[in-house]
Amino acid sequence: MRTEEMLAGEFATVSDLIRGHAAERPDKPAMIFEDKSISYAELDALLDRLAAALQREGVGKGDAVAILAASSIEYGASFFAILRAGGVPAPLQPSATPAQLAAMVADSGARILFLDETGIKALGDAQVTAKPVRLEALEDFLAPQGAKPAPVTIGPDDPFNIIYSSGTTGTPKGIVQPQSMRWIHIARAPGGFGSAVTMIATPLYSNTTLVSFIPTIAWGGTAVLLGKFDARTFVVQAAKHRATHAMLVPVQYQRIMALPDFDRFDLSSFQLKTCTSAPFSAVLKADILARWPGLLVEYYGMTEGGGTTVLVCNANPTKLHTVGVPLPGQDLRLIDEDGKEVPRGEMGEVVGRSGAMMTGYHGRADATADATWHDSDGNRYIRHGDVGRFDEDGFLILMDRKKDLIISGGFNIYPSDLEAILITHPQVSDCAVIGVPSEQWGETPVGFFTGPGAPADVLAWFNAQVGKTQRLADIHKLDELPRSAIGKVLKRELRDRIAA
Repeated sequence: MRTEEMLAGEFATVSDLIRGHAAERPDKPAMIFEDKSISYAELDALLDRLAAALQREGVGKGDAVAILAASSIEYGASFFAILRAGGVPAPLQPSATPAQLAAMVADSGARILFLDETGIKALGDAQVTAKPVRLEALEDFLAPQGAKPAPVTIGPDDPFNIIYSSGTTGTPKGIVQPQSMRWIHIARAPGGFGSAVTMIATPLYSNTTLVSFIPTIAWGGTAVLLGKFDARTFVVQAAKHRATHAMLVPVQYQRIMALPDFDRFDLSSFQLKTCTSAPFSAVLKADILARWPGLLVEYYGMTEGGGTTVLVCNANPTKLHTVGVPLPGQDLRLIDEDGKEVPRGEMGEVVGRSGAMMTGYHGRADATADATWHDSDGNRYIRHGDVGRFDEDGFLILMDRKKDLIISGGFNIYPSDLEAILITHPQVSDCAVIGVPSEQWGETPVGFFTGPGAPADVLAWFNAQVGKTQRLADIHKLDELPRSAIGKVLKRELRDRIAA
């Protein structure tokens, strides 16, 4: 069956699609990294040898294989080879602690751990039971030339991958995403994705990245992998490769648009730029619309799945403060503290239901139950953990993570409201607000910022702009805010600084 027919059908595996592209367009680049590239024919042959080697090591259907490494062609090939062997990729974030990484490997039950120099440094002295395989010496692990893995029948309900949440304490939870969930990501990719040249500028272990990377390869496009993010490198490489697509997080857009010579780069080949994973300011969206060709689309959703909203910024310039409307087939609702739905226009916790939902947290039935809400008909929804409201046109306005809500003297204070004011100070370039314990008020807001401003001056200015209940108790100047690899401010680290 041709790839065109597979993609138009009800379900296909990524492995079969890669094999089809190798037959139909063997010389087309599948992945590019720095000065190296791999064609679809080369990728398909490598997957066969690598999948056969994994089966030789005892990897069977449903068995996890972990990956702990920086982005590279070998990383991408290993991910897809695990799938071809019938296994389940478990990509791990090198930013986790050695103890967390060892716990994640154990939790997944991985037999094999693919890793590179980055992974070795991250693992440190931690001991794992999985057999280590160095990506830099992958040839030593491969089955012989021409080897083929035993065929494995894969269905929509089988696990596709395990994505570990980026918890900063304890063992992160393993989110089991089924094949059907990834198929929906592939099937809803925009038309013409087969000719896409997609910039992959976030790490391959992140779900944010995989939502863009997997459809690019499934449709037969070209994925341009980047190492550690640098704004200038991004625009240089995007212009060089005539990039058409990119998934970036807000802090990356911010750094790209701040380049003093941004406007001299030819980015006219761009068709679609997407964003997710962190708050995306309306001012930044407007700047991108004005100066960067192509559509700008923001997605809001969870790695766990549930509901997804979409904001096509070009078509909705008056809604840039929102995250858009639910995609077709997505059911998003808002509930109160008692689990009851709130009327339109009122704030509540976001819950969502769709065909793209996690099976559950790996080995964590209790955590799965905590993340689940059921409506009166017994339908299952995923709790997003965010607080928001729908406007009169059905666009979702997000306030904050539920856990970040500050309750001070009985008043609800949303850090995002305070951050939106603080960032307008001319000498503040980045900021965050958290709640800290207070004997008098229960909690009180404290700010952090980067930029040339003096803390005392910024604090006085800010407190003059807001009501009494929203005033900051203190403010701290930092060289930079702690962020995850996909741009989320690590507010727990800020709380730890205060506690220390």
